[in-house]
Amino acid sequence: MRRILLTAAVLSLLAVPATAPVATAASPPAVPSDLTSVEVSFRGAGGLAMHGTIITKPAKPTEPNDKTTDEPAAGAGLTGGTAGAGRPGVVLVHGAGTGTPRTKLLGEAVEFARRGMAVLIYDKRSTGYSLIHRSYPQLADDALGAVATLRSQPGVDPAKVGIWGLSEGGWVAPIAASRSKDIAFVVLVGANGLPPLRQQTWAVAAGLRKAGVTGSLIDRAELNLYRTIADGGMFPEPYYDPAPTLAAVRQPVLAIWGTHDLLTPPQESPPVFSRALGEGGNRYYTARFFPDADHAAHLTPDGGVTRLPELAPGYADLVGSWVGEVTAGRPPATSSSGPAPVQASLTVPVDPPAWWESAPAQLVALALFLVAFVSYPVAALVRRLRGRSRAPVTRAVWLLSAGGLVSVIGSFCYLVYLMMTGGKLAAPGPVLLGRPLVWLALQAVAVVSAVATVRLAVAWRRTRDSLGGGQLGLLLAGGAVFVPWALYWGLLLP
Repeated sequence: MRRILLTAAVLSLLAVPATAPVATAASPPAVPSDLTSVEVSFRGAGGLAMHGTIITKPAKPTEPNDKTTDEPAAGAGLTGGTAGAGRPGVVLVHGAGTGTPRTKLLGEAVEFARRGMAVLIYDKRSTGYSLIHRSYPQLADDALGAVATLRSQPGVDPAKVGIWGLSEGGWVAPIAASRSKDIAFVVLVGANGLPPLRQQTWAVAAGLRKAGVTGSLIDRAELNLYRTIADGGMFPEPYYDPAPTLAAVRQPVLAIWGTHDLLTPPQESPPVFSRALGEGGNRYYTARFFPDADHAAHLTPDGGVTRLPELAPGYADLVGSWVGEVTAGRPPATSSSGPAPVQASLTVPVDPPAWWESAPAQLVALALFLVAFVSYPVAALVRRLRGRSRAPVTRAVWLLSAGGLVSVIGSFCYLVYLMMTGGKLAAPGPVLLGRPLVWLALQAVAVVSAVATVRLAVAWRRTRDSLGGGQLGLLLAGGAVFVPWALYWGLLLP
């Protein structure tokens, strides 16, 4: 059983009942020898027991006024009153991922601690959080539990504790800040100002474009797949609008983006933050862009695809100096600086689907295809086994049966594969004329199936009253629905 080191204050104020749900605790991180750490537990949303580590730089009592110590200059606290002698603190909030261990943010925690802050990192919840379900307000409550823990830590000035959020944490941290005056400042990295579904479709499309893909696969198929998934309740918080929450944030905000962010649109997000904060009356918004940096403001050698362990030069120093100014009662006025970020393509609006393109409608169409395209071959096999085999009225029945199944099942599997491997690591396979060979093959099969539908319609008019006419009618119905379905998904478009 892991040894949990708790201070008396944490034990008395934040003890977790034995009956509370418990999150899996990762192994405590090993911190560099120039820093110290203490293990803590606290309650998250719903009473979930969560585990974290507070990392600090040892105080130098013989040099209390030396700027290299972790004791900031005295000044007025942002939450009112006079700032104490304790150091500032910051809680780090993870990006997307189930049960992400605290060690994922150890690099940032170490660098911030070396710049005089007490830094709390914690294991992200897996209870109530998954690939298809999550709640940003719930995650914000987890973060607020961590903030309360850090504020109660000896040596930390409770008026100087802020919150830092990466990626998904860029939605979570402002919610927490808008709910609590106990948060003194907000630092955001790789934050997205657009709805999650719009950001995700852009990231996957951008990855495909980077791989040389153009046309209907991006413009129709990938976009419609995400709309269908969201409509089916399998994409969490798809249309969450962060702007109203940002407008409610009153604390100073430092927002950081790498110029090679491939997961969050780095050109479109900053104006959303600036506009929303300004409309809310926040005059202390600082935006900084770091060159040669990726989504997490780490160095990248290849335009954002590979993330190196090192933070972008100057990133940790900026956070340290900015927090020092803010917690000394001198928050910088609104400003923006740094090189322009690289964004090869703009995002596109992703609206909820109409009834005829909704997830239930797609399921009905899929069921029709499976029944229609399989029934004729099965019936033909049964007739053959009974010795009643006869030649089909047209070979188009076999082309439609086989081609329809291949088009429907093949396109679904390929689109899901692209979704799972999309973003900056998109791997669509060999590309010819802007189309992956797999997609070109599926399009060719879809064209054959559409032509077969027309030929079958002509043949069915002659045979609908004869034996097998009903089966041909069902197959034709599948083909008639298949043609607009294939147009909708881009299989019959360039």
